[in-house]
Amino acid sequence: MLGCIIAAIAALLASALLAALAGRSDRASLAIGTAGSVGACLLGLGASAAALVDGANADLRAGWSLPIGEVHVGIDPLSSFFLVCIFLVSGLAAVYGAGYLRGYSNRKALAPAVSLFNLLVASMAGIAIARDGVLFLLSWELMSIASFLLVTYEDEREEARRAGMTYLIASHLGVVFLFVLFGLLARGAGSFDFARFAQAGAPAGMAGTCFLLSLVGFGTKAGFWPVHIWLPDAHPAAPSHVSALMSGVMIKLGIYGIFRTLTFLGPPPPWWGTTLLTVGAISAVAGVLHALAQHDLKRLLAYHSVENIGIIALGMGMGLLGQAQGAPSVAFLGFAGALLHVLNHGLFKGLLFQSAGSVLHSTGTRDVESLGGLQRRMPLTALCFLVGSAAICGLPPLNGFASEWLVYLGAFRGAGSFPTSLAAAAIGVVPVLALVGGLAAACFVKAFGVVFLGEARTKAATSAHEPGPAMVGAMLGGATLCAAIGLAPKTALRLVSPAVSGSLGVPAAPEAVGPLSDITWAGVALAGIIALIALARWALLRGRFVGAAVTWGCGYASPTPRMQYTASSFASPLLELFASVIHARVQKEGPTGCFPKAARYEEHLGDMAGERMLVPLSRRIVAAAGRLRVIQQGRVHLYLVYMLATLIALLLWQLGGS
Repeated sequence: MLGCIIAAIAALLASALLAALAGRSDRASLAIGTAGSVGACLLGLGASAAALVDGANADLRAGWSLPIGEVHVGIDPLSSFFLVCIFLVSGLAAVYGAGYLRGYSNRKALAPAVSLFNLLVASMAGIAIARDGVLFLLSWELMSIASFLLVTYEDEREEARRAGMTYLIASHLGVVFLFVLFGLLARGAGSFDFARFAQAGAPAGMAGTCFLLSLVGFGTKAGFWPVHIWLPDAHPAAPSHVSALMSGVMIKLGIYGIFRTLTFLGPPPPWWGTTLLTVGAISAVAGVLHALAQHDLKRLLAYHSVENIGIIALGMGMGLLGQAQGAPSVAFLGFAGALLHVLNHGLFKGLLFQSAGSVLHSTGTRDVESLGGLQRRMPLTALCFLVGSAAICGLPPLNGFASEWLVYLGAFRGAGSFPTSLAAAAIGVVPVLALVGGLAAACFVKAFGVVFLGEARTKAATSAHEPGPAMVGAMLGGATLCAAIGLAPKTALRLVSPAVSGSLGVPAAPEAVGPLSDITWAGVALAGIIALIALARWALLRGRFVGAAVTWGCGYASPTPRMQYTASSFASPLLELFASVIHARVQKEGPTGCFPKAARYEEHLGDMAGERMLVPLSRRIVAAAGRLRVIQQGRVHLYLVYMLATLIALLLWQLGGS
């Protein structure tokens, strides 16, 4: 099975190279890249799913070494689970991209986008199978560079260039923490080999430091608040199938990195769990509040990635608390809920970004205030967006509910079995999840209602049309999987259980299966009721005249699209409740005179983490770093002295550790 996964990665790299070589022909590049990507994803998905079900462990060491490591790859249930997520979401995105990229063919070469997409998928799979710290970091850097180039694919736009630079800086700041983390682990183990990491554990007294380093380093890629500031800019700037891939699986490699680090550090103390619960709660609430205020459809979805990464962190925190308190059922429910939400979020967020991409592809705009009435013109896209919206809000019987339900169960059981202080932390998860679910529902009622219902607000919305078969097929495939997992969560749990028990050392909890069975029966009953209502309606209306009329407009004789609810007016009452925790700027000009001709109201929501915390901090760091220019004298002899001093310092550090 490991051989098939390596073959899939090789096929991705080969097709990326061939697509680049065929760059003069957009059609050839797109055909080669798509065929290679879809074929490799099918091969990798089959092999990783089989390895996951079997709980397989396999290793392969190459006969040649890296400069300070070796080529050591392998799979275990944790790697296999993330490989399933990578290949599944990437395959759907590749199919969608085959249709979406044709929209660029008249103005940009397609070969770079196709090749970089396959390179990005290969690097993500490489991270999951890496068993050496150097190989892991090389794959991590390759993933960051490939995704940066995809974010800046439309480099003629200032928005894309700015988003790419923010993303590149954030990625490399995060990797600094990872270098320190792997350096500490290698110093204690005497090698960069993951097996030696697990045997030696963290250096004495450094386990907590390693945990925090992994939380910041990997959390930057995952999108934890407040190091999420790259994410709301990068996702909207990238092509929509790349947005689906980055949000669906790339940011989850940060979650994989934290899980992998936990396997090196030994039994966790309780404060690790409470730290993740705190980070998760803040990320989830801040993400959904910022999403509620957005008018850019893809930016709205990007902030929901921050929210859902927070939900995953809540599950991880419950799992760590369960491990620390010797409560295996709580640990299993927390970790299983987190991992299942990794898969579920990949599916419904990929579906939502693809639906948003179809809207952008058809209308040329992401501004929800410029849309409206698209359900009549794009019924399949509207249906897929509705399925994704219900799933991300955690509504049954779709997949988002199943994973959040496991986290709920873990929180309730932890509250009933933990000491008082930790029980308070566990029960605090419940209102956070409830608040986030309610705000997410309000946000997607706004998004779906303003974009797809009502009347078209602009000419672009009036001329909208359904996308091609490749894009529609990928969306319908994602929607079907969201419904399938929601109706059969026990089957999805079988994919998660080996990773929790086989790699994280937490025994399976059979008592978790019972509530999931109830979800299945409740979902089937709900679907049956809906079908019966539809059948009864058809029977009652058969043979009768059914007409269409204008919706009653509160007595207005000539209603216009301008009289409809806007996204701002819908969200404003909710956002006012949180005015003290969000950074809003309002510009308004009220009507004046007896017969006013104009009035204006604009609301701009800034990101508090970026505008009030990280950006001012970065400016101070840049100013302080500017004082170091004194060491740049332009003299070669002085630079040689710097190099010699650095080598001596490294030798002394190495001798001190031996």
